[in-house]
Amino acid sequence: MSDCDVLIIGAGHNALVCGGYLAKAGYKVIMLERRHTVGGAVVTEEIIPGFKFDLGGSAHILIHHTPIIQDLNLTAYGLEYIDLDPLFFAPFPDGSHITIWKDLDKTCESIAQISTRDAEAYRQFIKTWEPLAEGMVKSFLEPPTAMNLLKNLVLRTGGGSARNERLSDILRGYGQVLRQSFTDPRVQALIGWMAAQSGPPPGEPLSAPFALWQPMYHRSGMKRPRGGSGMLTQALAHMIQAHGGQIIAGAPVARILVEKGRASGAETTGGIRVTARAVVSGAHIQTTMKMLEPNVVPQEARNLANHARVGNGFGMIVRYAMQELPNYTALPSLNGAPGPQHTALQFICPDLAYLERAYGDYLGGIPSRDPALIAMTFSAVDPTLAPPGKHTLFLWGQYYPYELASGASWDEIGQSVADRMLDKLAEYAPNVKTAVVGQLVEHPLYLERELGLLRGNVMHLEMSIDQMFMLRPALTMSNYRAPVKGLYLTGASTHPGGGIMGASGRNAAQVILRDLGQKKV
Repeated sequence: MSDCDVLIIGAGHNALVCGGYLAKAGYKVIMLERRHTVGGAVVTEEIIPGFKFDLGGSAHILIHHTPIIQDLNLTAYGLEYIDLDPLFFAPFPDGSHITIWKDLDKTCESIAQISTRDAEAYRQFIKTWEPLAEGMVKSFLEPPTAMNLLKNLVLRTGGGSARNERLSDILRGYGQVLRQSFTDPRVQALIGWMAAQSGPPPGEPLSAPFALWQPMYHRSGMKRPRGGSGMLTQALAHMIQAHGGQIIAGAPVARILVEKGRASGAETTGGIRVTARAVVSGAHIQTTMKMLEPNVVPQEARNLANHARVGNGFGMIVRYAMQELPNYTALPSLNGAPGPQHTALQFICPDLAYLERAYGDYLGGIPSRDPALIAMTFSAVDPTLAPPGKHTLFLWGQYYPYELASGASWDEIGQSVADRMLDKLAEYAPNVKTAVVGQLVEHPLYLERELGLLRGNVMHLEMSIDQMFMLRPALTMSNYRAPVKGLYLTGASTHPGGGIMGASGRNAAQVILRDLGQKKV
């Protein structure tokens, strides 16, 4: 007899979602997590006394396009979401600003303050691309197949000549699509910087869909778990445990056990051995392959996994404990009180050329000299994150290479690069320089060491079109089945990729449930 029905390696949010569906269906689940707590890159910890820092993802947008919260009844396990509106706030060097609200009319009113022409263009942009964006959501909630892509994407681009024109746009880079859709560089930059969060630069061919997702922000809005991003994964863990599942933290897996050509369990570095009818890896695809003995994986499959492009890092983030919120010159605070600009994600990216220069630095192996930033001040709406009257500031920047052309170590230069990020924010909100109480610098090497994000890539693998849908992580593994019988895959290495969505975990669970025979009880 096996120790459990399904053993899951790793307890990131996708692995937990997968475990939640399996436990709900009546299967006995055991999870082995490398770190001291569950959550993977969706975790919140008190690094500075009194201040709660997320160590990974912070803004919860994508998961609200899925039924996961309702399916797993996570509110019953302590999850409480706070609606964040507005979603995005972008100040500019000339003192102007744009605010993106969930409500389309309010958003267009904000854009009209700088460009009436682009306000109308934005409304049309949302209307034109909404069917395609809806199709993308549907495609994310299913295993990727040619038929799914045809019905969810191609057939949602309109008919006749309109379809041909829109298909042509999809093949372009999002920078080109935005430049042809809007006249004001500030509007282009706001949409483009959000599109860039998946990784590809504005000029990369076939990256347009990252900008064409824009309509969905007005559909789902943005939310935030009260108590920190990690409250999502804590609720998932509690749900699994309530259904008889077991989660063992501080238990790094050394190897996946394979008997008679079938995955049969795993063994930890500490000697814990767990057997199972099926095994799921929520770890990076290349980390997963290292857990398997060379002789049990076909060489072709191993080559495909090893050749999956991790890239040279991506971004970095600095977490600050603050005396006060950023006071933006473009929209000053009233007596330091939180305003709508502090509810939103705060974008520092004046135009697409600025973003392209930052990417150029990254290609040259140097940290971005003028970084594009997102500032997040969730303590403005959630006082549980900081002591009374204090605040948190999370500062995300792109692009930052893991491997530096100078040969320097991130442990050596991390602080100076973090200081440059704060200097850049201070150009828009001068008070931040003197408001810092404490900080945590999460450079690319830190992200690899602490969160298992190889080479600091928060998406596991680059999110270019040749590594998406049926090609993620490889053509023969895109159905969440590894090249060893009884071994399954989930996490950001698989479709639909990175971000706090949980779709990979849900999709993988559906595949496993079909293979195991659906509900056990």
